Amino acid sequence: MDFKNYLNFESDLFKIAKNIKKDITSQVGDYIKVSIGIGPNRFLAKMAAGYKKPDGLTEINSNNYLSFYSKLTLVDLHGINFRNEARLVNAGINSVLEFFNSPLWKIKIAFPSINAYYWYLRLRGWEIDNVEFARKSYGNSFALPFSHGTRQELLPILSKLCEKTGSRMRSACYKAKGVHLAISFKEHSYWHQGSTLQRYIFDSQDIYKEAIRLLNNCSLLGNKVHIIAVSCFSLTKENFFQPNLFEDIERKQRLVTAIDRINEKLGDFIVTSARAGMLNKFASYDVKDRIAFGGVKEL
Repeated sequence: MDFKNYLNFESDLFKIAKNIKKDITSQVGDYIKVSIGIGPNRFLAKMAAGYKKPDGLTEINSNNYLSFYSKLTLVDLHGINFRNEARLVNAGINSVLEFFNSPLWKIKIAFPSINAYYWYLRLRGWEIDNVEFARKSYGNSFALPFSHGTRQELLPILSKLCEKTGSRMRSACYKAKGVHLAISFKEHSYWHQGSTLQRYIFDSQDIYKEAIRLLNNCSLLGNKVHIIAVSCFSLTKENFFQPNLFEDIERKQRLVTAIDRINEKLGDFIVTSARAGMLNKFASYDVKDRIAFGGVKEL
């Protein structure tokens, strides 16, 4: 593709983005705003998307690198915090334009690692962030609007967190060998603990049982809770279970799969465990999915 056709191709992307914004306005309403960014790599597309929020449409390409970078400070770049800014300034790089125009050897003074080369390519539009990393954990958290820090209050919330975490983990065909529980309190204290099991688990009830065991170890219980979080780690996709004399694993897997399908079709917690605490007043808290942007590749 020659340079002229490349410019026409980017112009087509701009038209597509305008049509997306137009369709959202006409089909949803003008009270919903969307900001769209277009760039030669993910990094620059994300920078463009955040440039004119909440209702922007910005395109970054080789024709406007200089004009776009001249309007930014170093900490405006995603991934450059104040500490990294200080490293760049110490290397004689005081602006984004200087960062863009700097030779690789100069950037290496600030970042004496492979990151220097990554930044050199990233700012010039090369795609180096399109890397699929292995999933390391699944989790969910809930911020309590009011809290007494009692077990009676925390148990139904913990149950829902385990259901959400287990459902997402199973939808991606993972099993876990570790469970972690973290609690932050309103007086700014923090407690967390994790455990590694002898077997892989997939059932939300098993996650809940382990989370309860961890909760019993919390010496700060009774203080007002701000956030409670559950996560599963040491994941695997291997479809193999160690035989168990006391439990029919295949039967449990079929049951859990059936429950997931019902809840997916009719709504969360339509079918759930009748464990203690799920019928008290605190069970009415709406525990939503808390998912990092771009972090759910299975969707």
